[in-house]
Amino acid sequence: MSSQGDAAAEQDSDAVGPCTETDVTIGDIITVTIGATVPTGFEHTAAEEVKEKIGVDARISKDRGRIYFPITTDKLFQVHLLRSVDNLFVVVEEFDHYQFKQSKEDTLMELQQLASKLPWTNALEVWKQNGALKKKKSHRRGGNTTKVKPNNEAGDEVVADSEQQEQSEVLTAAEGQSKPEGTPDSETREQEAQEAAPEAKVIKFRVTCSRAGDKHSFSSNEAARDFGGAVQEFFQWKADMTKFDIEVLLNIHNEEVVIGIALTEESLHRRNISHFGPTTLRSTLCYGMLRLCKPQASDIILDPMCGTGAIPLEGAIEFNSAFYIAGDNNDMAVNRTVNNICHIQKRRADKGSHPGLPIDTVRWDLSNLPIRTSSVDIIITDMPFGKRMGSKKKNWDLYPSCLREMARVCRPGSGKAVLLTQDKKCFSKAISRMGGLWRKLHTVWVNVGGLHAGVYLLKRTTAVFGQTPEDVYESQGKVDDKDDSQHS
Repeated sequence: MSSQGDAAAEQDSDAVGPCTETDVTIGDIITVTIGATVPTGFEHTAAEEVKEKIGVDARISKDRGRIYFPITTDKLFQVHLLRSVDNLFVVVEEFDHYQFKQSKEDTLMELQQLASKLPWTNALEVWKQNGALKKKKSHRRGGNTTKVKPNNEAGDEVVADSEQQEQSEVLTAAEGQSKPEGTPDSETREQEAQEAAPEAKVIKFRVTCSRAGDKHSFSSNEAARDFGGAVQEFFQWKADMTKFDIEVLLNIHNEEVVIGIALTEESLHRRNISHFGPTTLRSTLCYGMLRLCKPQASDIILDPMCGTGAIPLEGAIEFNSAFYIAGDNNDMAVNRTVNNICHIQKRRADKGSHPGLPIDTVRWDLSNLPIRTSSVDIIITDMPFGKRMGSKKKNWDLYPSCLREMARVCRPGSGKAVLLTQDKKCFSKAISRMGGLWRKLHTVWVNVGGLHAGVYLLKRTTAVFGQTPEDVYESQGKVDDKDDSQHS
């Protein structure tokens, strides 16, 4: 396995001492390994995008939902333009088979000792350059300008443990001193000279530990606390849980250990949506679904259950040579979609870009779409799981009805559908009932808010709508239902 050592094997790991925000010069081009978290199940899609847009091969981690790839820092801005990644970090060091000690005490002691032995230099340089990139785009979120009262108990650590199932996130924090910003007067200069403290502000940090595996003698809480304490002592940084400058990541997956520094403060999946609904999809998952169906120029792409419009919005921005129709039977959902489109258009106009998007929004009845037969190239939607929206009982009638109406409007022979659902049993039954109209090509298993769901890629058969045995059966069933309701 390649590691940060590829880029920094020859440097002295002890060469990095206490670091302030002015220590590292910006502009040197170096090669580093970037790690990215991606929607689980779409690792290969993310690797394809990295190859396509940055021109390097990405390695998929054993720990699902992560990829790694090398870059030179002059291409750092391109990494932030990737559409399939949630969070980015630069790798400090990675261990493929980390041999943890048997006892908890020995393991934690080793983690403490590890902090001072890691090759931090290149990762800190990338963090520097990344900060300069973000300042060009907008001001940093957080508390860089917040003044903190002096506190003599700078060494005390407060740890928040949010361990859930196998994966955990833990933060180490301590209140520390922060010199007020601004131009110091002569008295302040004299005091600084006496204390040999330069104008540079001491960095504030936190450690986040993510752990998976059942053979560890320690908790995420303990690992973050001890490793974070050693980082604090080594760099003389001040720990702060909320207003931090640097987030150090300690990712442990069985024997795989990766130490990194975060390059994103907020997940990139929130990039398009300003008006959220109860089941709003992550933009990164939407992008993965769109790539599955490979949109072409002039394609008509339909989302018949658009919710907040996350899928068609992502498509209209990234695959903008197609045209998107977003519809829903819920007034609130349609309004949210319209508001999200307006938000993107305003943001574009404010930046001086052309605000127009190839998208339109309609309120409709899903089982009777106001769309001409065989006129849509791609249907892509998030179907109701029957948990937060709808019910599993209703899905047994809804899914076949949806698939039939989708088959009507989709082009025979060339049309495709990408459908997301967690109600796998009901969907499989509906597909078998509509077998003459749809053929299943591929399934991607994904994690959606902790639920195991499937993204199904379907191909529209060449069968003419209304003439397959399934069509005759379904349409006859509807007629019988109408007759029964009239006689009752």
